[in-house]
Amino acid sequence: MIMGNQAIALGALKAGVNLVAGYPGTPSSEIIEFISKYKDKTGTYVEWSVNEKAAAEVAAGASYAGSRTLITMKQVGLNVASDPVMCLSYVGVKGGMVIVSADDPGPISSQTEQDTRNFAQYSKLPCFDPSTPLEAYEMIQEAFELSEKYNTPVLLRPTTRVDHAYESMDFPELCPCRKPGQFEKDSKRWVIFPRSSYNNHKRIFERNEKILPAEFSKSKWNYVGGSRPLRERPCEAGEKQSSGLFLASLGESCAFAAASATPSPRGSAPKTPAFAAGGISYCYLMEALSILGLKDIPVLKIGTPYPFPKPLAEEFLKSHEQIVVFEELDPVIEENLIKITGNARVNCQIRGKLDGTVPEAGELSVEIIKKIITTVVECPQSGCIETTTETPAPDLPVRPPVLCAGCPHRASFYAVKQAMKGKKTVYCGDIGCYTLGNAMPLDMTDTCLCMGADITMAQGFYHNEPDRYCFSFIGDSTFFASGITGVVNAVYNQAKQTICILDNSTTAMTGHQPHPGTGVTMMGEIVEKISIEKILDAVGVKPVITVNPFDQKAAVEAVQKASETPGVSAIIFKAPCIAIAQKVGWEKPHALTVDTGKCIGCRKCINELGCPALSVSLTKNEKGKQLVEIDKSLCTGCSLCKQVCPTGAIK
Repeated sequence: MIMGNQAIALGALKAGVNLVAGYPGTPSSEIIEFISKYKDKTGTYVEWSVNEKAAAEVAAGASYAGSRTLITMKQVGLNVASDPVMCLSYVGVKGGMVIVSADDPGPISSQTEQDTRNFAQYSKLPCFDPSTPLEAYEMIQEAFELSEKYNTPVLLRPTTRVDHAYESMDFPELCPCRKPGQFEKDSKRWVIFPRSSYNNHKRIFERNEKILPAEFSKSKWNYVGGSRPLRERPCEAGEKQSSGLFLASLGESCAFAAASATPSPRGSAPKTPAFAAGGISYCYLMEALSILGLKDIPVLKIGTPYPFPKPLAEEFLKSHEQIVVFEELDPVIEENLIKITGNARVNCQIRGKLDGTVPEAGELSVEIIKKIITTVVECPQSGCIETTTETPAPDLPVRPPVLCAGCPHRASFYAVKQAMKGKKTVYCGDIGCYTLGNAMPLDMTDTCLCMGADITMAQGFYHNEPDRYCFSFIGDSTFFASGITGVVNAVYNQAKQTICILDNSTTAMTGHQPHPGTGVTMMGEIVEKISIEKILDAVGVKPVITVNPFDQKAAVEAVQKASETPGVSAIIFKAPCIAIAQKVGWEKPHALTVDTGKCIGCRKCINELGCPALSVSLTKNEKGKQLVEIDKSLCTGCSLCKQVCPTGAIK
């Protein structure tokens, strides 16, 4: 069983990728991590770049020389990379370049539900949209071929459920990567100028509006298939059914699909609507139709949403009076079909997100699609709609995300909160575990916009309200990714703010990847750690105070000193992430306990810290107050609660 991200990694290695660069971001992070396991066997160079822009530019250099390159990121990372990516669209590449931008419907772990398919149209880059891990494995290999055929970067847009799904597939034999290319100087090609961009724009328009729509209409990733359950028809080449999930066939141009695609005479078009879908929504749709027992309903599968396979879609539209479109995020397929109906003057009703038939936000599922189908399809028998007498499962208890027990960020936030009591403040947060500082009882994140915005937003608050104490909270990895320019801006433009760098020696939220401050690269090299303190000092930040947040007395004093200093000051709260602390030499102390004789049941530790290891006990004191207890399986012995307890009951 191979995870979707692993399948993407294997596909890239199978394609002979020479260089891989990216920035961690759920749901894409595992791609580079999996490739790095085989770097010695294949000779592939792998790096975590400081951000997505840097990754795209590193890859561009190798691609200009003729080597195959892969760039990985999540969908919001594409915003960071958009400057070089937009220019690469016009300049082009020599060696195949594939950009994996993993979308996150829900969103599950992102700020936005932005859709990479729309970015593909905006940037004029071809885009593949896999429905399964096996499709992703094959699509990325074809993407490299397409990239070199048309000298353009190509986007691969998996979504979270494809990235993290598992599918059975044969593990490919991995060979050494392709021989690295040699750069050939050609300033007319590689130096971007207005005139060359004008000429390239015309070439790109011809490719995207005329050549690729026709080519993609014949692609195995775009086809019209039927809805008959797999168990009721022969399994054709490449077709698989796994774990009850209706997996898209990679050889769906088989006889059955071809027969289903045959247009019916216009006058005999059935009242039952046809369907269109792409990505994971196609799998949901096919499983829903199978469960409902609906057979032979034509389904248009779109695997290359840009450029859209217009000839194939137009023939499909001419055969049906109504089409319901299922897709996650934006109505990309839906809008393309509507556009084609207008241009081709086809009388076909398109239903989907725009008319409210399909939810406009969040993930789809088999259950959601089943309910929609039963509202638009006339079922031939009552059994089409499932009925059940089973007692519904009770709702799961609400469990909001929380900072881990022993997380140093909790101590950092608490120190700032104590030091600034009663003062007019604003606390600008950022992207990372520490975004959870907004939760009660800490309540220490007033804003969170995007990576690096905490430092620059705090400057806006200061220039608007000079009497406000402006704090920004940023992690060590995020500081390297997008915080340094904000620091330079603050010093240059004479802001007054205190920058709190939460240095836990890792990129914790996305899976503990290394960064420039850890001293380890993805190639396994031990390098000199880049000092955050030296960077701040060189820029002109004064003072720069490094403190252990678990030493609350020293931490509070550091905050008080920094906040009263004119100009830009910084506090580096340095303590390892509790999940990796023992790996970096930290010795775990014993779990703390509560002395029931001293505990007065005030619950200050619980009400002010919110540590998951603390809870209210069933034991009561002589006054009838319930005491506090500590879960020894969760407690890390960080001692923060011990320092907060007013009676010294925690030991």
